Amino acid sequence: MQPTADFDASKLARSLLRRSRQGALATLMPKSGDPYCSLVNVASHADASPILLISRLALHTKNILGDGRISLMLDERAAGDPLEGARIMLAGRAEEATGEAAKILRRRYLNAHPSAEAFADFKDFSFFRIAPSGLHLVAGFGRIIDLKPEQFLTEIGDAADLLEAEQGAVEHMNEDHRDAMNLYATKLLGAGTADWSCTGCDPDGLDLQASTKTLRLDFPRRIITPAALRQTLKELADQARAAASV
Repeated sequence: MQPTADFDASKLARSLLRRSRQGALATLMPKSGDPYCSLVNVASHADASPILLISRLALHTKNILGDGRISLMLDERAAGDPLEGARIMLAGRAEEATGEAAKILRRRYLNAHPSAEAFADFKDFSFFRIAPSGLHLVAGFGRIIDLKPEQFLTEIGDAADLLEAEQGAVEHMNEDHRDAMNLYATKLLGAGTADWSCTGCDPDGLDLQASTKTLRLDFPRRIITPAALRQTLKELADQARAAASV
């Protein structure tokens, strides 16, 4: 089935990858090859690929270490009938991170799940990134489509300066500009007033979170430098303040 003309499948898929904090992880049992499904917490890498923090004591981790092929179901958790909301099934391989890569995954995961800091450094826990091979999106009648990784992942190869400055930007926004994030959430994204914080940024947008609620603020244009980030956030704040004054 092909999507309707006004439907941006890539944008919705990226939004789900950025906003999701839990998902159903399917792995393969090493001896029988039988499927095994479990509930996991997730975060997203700068390129939007999912991040897991899982223990070697868990069966799904043992399965992954034997065969890295997985699928991950993420959904909007819509009120009422859950089948009314959009959902994706992402296929790929779960790859354990080491060295500098593990530090990056740790930082982004803990920004999204700060309570995990209590056990993130336990010896049996490791960070895994899912390298996608494809994605199946279901978003309602006439809105079912398969996407290739290049259609939903964010290109970060030219954004090294921005990604290096990301954590500093996140901390600065959370310490000095909570009012601006509340304006982004309420005036630009239509959310309710809450203690909105920033959990990450990338060339395409900013991730916001308040308790269990998550939002994605898309930038009006792609950015790859800290200077461009500052200018874009200022422009969006001005836009939100103008909306608040109407």
